[in-house]
Amino acid sequence: MVDFSKKWIFRMTHIENIPHILGFGITHASSPNSNPDYKPIGDSTLISVRSSKMVPIKRKCLGDYTPFYFGHRTPMLYVLQKGYNLVNKVIPDDVVYLVSTVEKILALKIDFIFTNGHAVNGLTDFYPSSEIGNLNNIVDFHAAYVRDWNDTSDTDLKRRKEAELLVDGDIPVSVIVNYIVYNEAAKLNLLAKGIQEERVLIKGNYYF
Repeated sequence: MVDFSKKWIFRMTHIENIPHILGFGITHASSPNSNPDYKPIGDSTLISVRSSKMVPIKRKCLGDYTPFYFGHRTPMLYVLQKGYNLVNKVIPDDVVYLVSTVEKILALKIDFIFTNGHAVNGLTDFYPSSEIGNLNNIVDFHAAYVRDWNDTSDTDLKRRKEAELLVDGDIPVSVIVNYIVYNEAAKLNLLAKGIQEERVLIKGNYYF
């Protein structure tokens, strides 16, 4: 049986978005509570693709969901920190992990779906929330936490590492268990924004 309290999920955001998250939770772009000053991070081309790619098991686009990863130190973060693929480079100090658990999402009783790989990849399968009991058989958690996904003996490793849990609708701030940051300076920045010290963790090894 899956212990959902120990199935961590991670969402990255720019540190400048934290004040709005504290006031309104993690909001979707179409929400009446959306952040008018939202600072995006990521590949704008990929974001555009997600806004139009239909989810096979739902009559919605990927962009209608708020995505979390099942692991950290992702290929997306690597691209962000290095400024590859014409993505605006973001220093690690400015990237905050919003950490929750599958258990917390289940308690919301709102719809979600999940995948066994990067949601845009054509090889990836999508699963409804009713299949969450099979999570350990669907998501490769070894891949989700592997540090080096460039494995010539397993060319599918990168796709599986980026398995996602996608939540439909706004997510209350109470779902966030911890905030993970790169260094002490980032931690002090969060404390100044009103986050309790015991909820801010410094984990430089979660970054590149």
